[in-house]
Formats: sequence, C-alpha cells, structure tokens
Amino acid sequence: MNNTPFSDALALRATASVFDANRGKLPGLGDLHRSPDSVAVAKQISELGQLITELGDEVLFRAAAQDQEAHAARVITGFAAAVRPAGEAASALGAVAHQLSFLHQTEHLRDQPDARDAREAAARVMDDALGVADTALGEAADSLRAASAAVSPPAVRLQAARHRSTAAAPAPLPADAPAIAVAPVRTTRSR
Repeated sequence: MNNTPFSDALALRATASVFDANRGKLPGLGDLHRSPDSVAVAKQISELGQLITELGDEVLFRAAAQDQEAHAARVITGFAAAVRPAGEAASALGAVAHQLSFLHQTEHLRDQPDARDAREAAARVMDDALGVADTALGEAADSLRAASAAVSPPAVRLQAARHRSTAAAPAPLPADAPAIAVAPVRTTRSR
C-alpha cells in the first residue's frame, strides 16, 4: 500500500462527500403529517451500513500495512472517528423505520382518539430521529474534512485555499514604499 498524504487527504474528503450526499437524502424534517418513504429509509440504512464497513476497511488496511507512512495514524484516526456518527445516523434511521412500521400497522385505527395520539407521537419521534441523523451525518463529514486538512501537505492546503478564494490578495508592498493616505468616502442621503 503506497498512500501519500495527498491521496489520503483526497480519500478522506471523498468520504466526507459521501456523508454529505447521505445527509441530502434524508426525508424532510418537521412535517408531522407526511411520513417518509419506508423503502427510501431502508435503503439509506443499508447504504450507511455499507459506509460503516468501508470505514472499517480503511482503518483495517492502513493499520495492517507493514510500511505505514508517517501520516497514517492521522488517517486511521480520521476514518475511525467517522464510525460513531455513522452508527448514530443508522440507528436513528432504524428508529424512523420502526415508527413507519407502527404507522403502517395502525393505519386502519387512525380515526380513533387513542390511536391518533399514538400516531402523532410516532411522527414526533421520527422527526427527532431524523434530526439526530442529520446532525450525526454532518458531524461525520466535518470530522473527515478536518482530518483531510490535517493530513494534506502544506502546499496542498495552500493550493486549495487559493482555489477557494474569490479574489486574489493584493501583492504586499515593499517595506520602503511610501504610505499613501486615502480619504474616506462619504455618502450622503438626500430626502
């Protein structure tokens, strides 16, 4: 395994993008009267399970490598740290799937007062669980991006910062350049 800081930083950022994509697939929060699609939730649980496996594989392959690079510990830590929030998101989506099943089973009772209260409570539980999943997926992505920044060599970070910049910074003036005073611009408003 020949992992360079640059390739490992890219792998960490790519995994962060996968978490962002999963976060974007979450059903809308706050709508207590529209249930998420149970098939879509089940697919997302499955995708998160695969993602957790991939995180574990990244940790395993790097930890087992005989010729670890100096930066390998930071990469391993980055991937390993994303496992917990990924598991939290999968668990929260499991709670959503559980509540969706309850709503499906009690559909025929929806007009009875006790069932209506229980169904509304289930919708609130789903909303809370979706909030937990959203937060956890965001935390995982942010953690991976931070690990990527810590792993990437300074030249790569500088190049990335230059690409993110919207305007080029002015060139620094020589130390012996005369100072030029600029009068402040004042705008007046007329009525």
